[in-house]
Amino acid sequence: MSEDSDRGREQRRGAGRTSIVLVGLMGAGKTAIGRRLAKRLEMPFADADEEIEKAAGCSVEEIFAQHGEETFRSGERRVIHRLLTESAPLVLATGGGAFMDPETRAAVRQHGVSVWLRADLEVLLERTGRRGGRPLLARGDPRRILTELMAKRYPVYAEADIVVDSRDEPHENVIDRLLDALTALEEGGTSWTSRKQAAP
Repeated sequence: MSEDSDRGREQRRGAGRTSIVLVGLMGAGKTAIGRRLAKRLEMPFADADEEIEKAAGCSVEEIFAQHGEETFRSGERRVIHRLLTESAPLVLATGGGAFMDPETRAAVRQHGVSVWLRADLEVLLERTGRRGGRPLLARGDPRRILTELMAKRYPVYAEADIVVDSRDEPHENVIDRLLDALTALEEGGTSWTSRKQAAP
């Protein structure tokens, strides 16, 4: 199949659909993959942490340090709800703890399709080690913290509509698998649009 045909198919996948919400731990690749996915589908992209920083006028690290995690989570909940309800369908990369919030999970179910980018510990350690700005990892040994977060969060992430493994490989490979999974969801009778309509 030609490149133009592939591009057209991907554009149709993004047309008239609900939002695609990427969830997973820090280092899973949500922002990097989300930007590329949005470009391929010609959909808007937003990073929840960046939107929170815009709304607060300071960085995520500063919010954690000055106001605590509870305040951050409250703002995160409001920002994600706004992005899902007040804008056109988009690809949304969420923070690692966002999907743990029951209200946020309910909003995602109602207004989008959730995709868990699942990565193993070594991949997460390698990726998070490349850059700072990870308040939760600043509290101690990253391996121990990530292991504890995986044990706590992975069972909740597993509630996502789609699970895609994020490995040490080109992001385009992950996106290809994600698009295949979205197609399979539609072929199974649950399109992005009907998924939204069926939500309570």
